[in-house]
Amino acid sequence: MSKPCRRPTRAGIRAQRSDKRRQEQALNAKRRAMGQRPQSPPPLPNRCSAFTTIDEERAAREDAVSKQARLLRQELPALLDQLERIPDPRAPRKRRHKLTALLLYGLLMFVFQFASRRETNREMTRPQFLANLQLLFPQIEALPHADTLYRLLRDIDLTQLEQAHVDLVRRLIRGKSFRRYLINHCHPIAIDGSQKLAGDTLWAEELLQRSVGKDENRHTQYFVYVLEASLVFHGGLVIPLLSEFLEHALGDSEAQKQDCELRGFARLSDRLKRLFPRLPILLVLDGLYANGPVMQRCLRAGWQFMIVLRDKDLPSVWEEFRALQPRQSQTRQLDWGKRQQHFSWVNDIEYAFGANGRCRLKLHVVVCEESWQRVDPQAAIVTETARHAWLSSRPLSCENVHARCNLGARHRWGIEAGFLVEKHQGYHYEHAFALDWNAMRGYHLLMRLAHVFNTLARFTRQLRDLFDQLGVRGAIAFIRNSCAAPWLDSARMRVLLAKPFLLQLE
Repeated sequence: MSKPCRRPTRAGIRAQRSDKRRQEQALNAKRRAMGQRPQSPPPLPNRCSAFTTIDEERAAREDAVSKQARLLRQELPALLDQLERIPDPRAPRKRRHKLTALLLYGLLMFVFQFASRRETNREMTRPQFLANLQLLFPQIEALPHADTLYRLLRDIDLTQLEQAHVDLVRRLIRGKSFRRYLINHCHPIAIDGSQKLAGDTLWAEELLQRSVGKDENRHTQYFVYVLEASLVFHGGLVIPLLSEFLEHALGDSEAQKQDCELRGFARLSDRLKRLFPRLPILLVLDGLYANGPVMQRCLRAGWQFMIVLRDKDLPSVWEEFRALQPRQSQTRQLDWGKRQQHFSWVNDIEYAFGANGRCRLKLHVVVCEESWQRVDPQAAIVTETARHAWLSSRPLSCENVHARCNLGARHRWGIEAGFLVEKHQGYHYEHAFALDWNAMRGYHLLMRLAHVFNTLARFTRQLRDLFDQLGVRGAIAFIRNSCAAPWLDSARMRVLLAKPFLLQLE
């Protein structure tokens, strides 16, 4: 005899949803009564078009395109001046397009989030798209074939291209665009690695390799791995900064080891110090970097750091922390959003490393234990808990623990979120665009630079409403489709483009 079905009926499912809704309302009312103001991003509106006439839609499209173009045009003179210094490797008699026009074409390719060189060829060279681009960017006299850009990126020195990106970020820093996001007067920078692409073909000698599969299916796989550095501010503002490609030949040949994240970190940190010698920096790093040489390098550079401390890392530090905690630890209770947090920390823990423990550092350890309530699918209120620990370069206190932990170290996830955006939300991070090492890196740098411009557009006061209504990909598609169709009136667009643009991040 079969067992009776325990699956709820339609009425039971409806009642369960109603119970869950009531429990969530009661939980939110309880939080408000306790003075908690949890910040949750509002969902995208689910409604029909807000436009009632064609003229209204035309005006909205012209306004959005003009603001995006004014943001780009504000930085283009300095950007193109920097790009113009790149030595042109092409034969003078065969140049049909200026080098700056080619690189601007590559930048717009990623600003508009085209998926491939083939799609860029097909869409951007349409007569209407070309006419609108020439209206927005007079530097574009004609659009090249995408393979022309590929041949340029294959042969040029990419140092100046990355320098143009750095100079753009430096101008934003000097203009105090990020002033309200600083942590203890420092710019939080996260460094983390991500795989770009993998395959079974060795198409460049710089590729890393690994063995994958089991038993008879085991084979060698080749892959590209990039160490990225990004400014990660609270509020979700993430600005790509530097990229360091790991290369097989840069490993330890004597130990027969290929390149790795820690070796890449040494190179990237040297470049970061050379490019921003006096910038106050707070590095927020994951548990891989909780080791003496990395922390010593940061301190010698004059940087602060907050590094994730896992339970299995630095046993001597954990041992001393647990021994001193009953006598010397300081604590603070804090409500942060929906979470109740308990911080405890011990300052001035001595850590010895190196040969015979010759090198010594003073570290400061903070542990955050937090709890929060949520409503589960069965409409029951359950309490969740979590625990986090960090190494700090500066002593902790009741005044700075919230800023360093919640606004700084916790927002290391911003670089992970940036990877997800670049991989799955239109930038095609994992697409090579060219099976040539130099050209692949060039496309990658153009993609990261375009991500900066789109991030600025998302957070600037002039375009914030558009991105809130349509979402990031929806807003970019709205602007791209406006450029691809006969929506833009030349006379009105010239008036709009002539207006000044003040970058104000919200």
